[in-house]
Amino acid sequence: MEQIKTLLSRRRLLGMGLAAGAGIILGSEQPTEIIKVAHGQAAPFSLPFSGPPGPATWYLRQWYGNTRWAYRQHRALYSQGQGLHFGVDFWTPCGSEALAIADGTVISIDGPYGSAPHNLLIRHSNGLVSLYGHLLKRSSLRVGQSVRQGEPVGTTGAPSGADCDTHPHLHLEIREGNLGGTRNPVTLINADWYNLTLGVPSEGLQFQIDLDNPARWQNIYDQPNVRFGGALLNDYARSWP
Repeated sequence: MEQIKTLLSRRRLLGMGLAAGAGIILGSEQPTEIIKVAHGQAAPFSLPFSGPPGPATWYLRQWYGNTRWAYRQHRALYSQGQGLHFGVDFWTPCGSEALAIADGTVISIDGPYGSAPHNLLIRHSNGLVSLYGHLLKRSSLRVGQSVRQGEPVGTTGAPSGADCDTHPHLHLEIREGNLGGTRNPVTLINADWYNLTLGVPSEGLQFQIDLDNPARWQNIYDQPNVRFGGALLNDYARSWP
C-alpha cells in the first residue's frame, strides 16, 4: 500500500484533469506501474462477471468512496456510511449472473444489510466478506453453503423492482469480518479498472473536491475505509457545487 501511495503522489503519472466545478475526471491513459501494483497477482478477489465489459453486458458505473454522487446524497442515502459510496456499482441488465469473487461460505441471504430488494453475503478465507446487492430475486443458495470463485451466486436487479429499465446495477461491497465497515474493492480485486468504465461520463466516476484540502481522495486507490455509523468524512465547509 505504501508503494501505491508513493506512485500516486507523482502528479505527472496520474493523467487526471481538473475542470472548475466538475471534480476530478479519471483519464483512460493510466501509468502501467500503478495498475500493476494496485491489482497485481496478490489481489485476492476477481470481478463478479465473466466476459469483457461492454455497453450491452456490464461496465463500472460508480467508484468506491468520495464520489460526486455520494457527496450529493451524503446525508440522505449515505449518512451511515460516513457520507461515502461504500461499494462499487456495475451497470448490467437485470437478470445477469453475478459471480462469487472468491471461494467462501454464504453467511447471509436477504439480511439487514441494505442494497434492496435482495442481497447475499459470502465470507472468505482471509476474513473479509463480499456483499452482492440489488439482486433481482432471492438467491437460490443457502446459508452455510460453500461456493467457488466464479460460481453464479445470484441475478442482478435494481434498487427496486420497478427501475430495471433505468437503474439496473450490481452493488458490490467488501466488508470487514465483523461487517462493521468496508474496504476499497479497487485495491482488492484484480482488474484493469480504468478500462471498465468504457469512458462513460458520470458523477459516480468523479470525486468531490474539498476546497480546504483539494488533493485528498481524488483517485481510485486512496479512498478511505468506511466505519458504519461513524462521523461524516465529506461534510465539507467549502466544495465545488
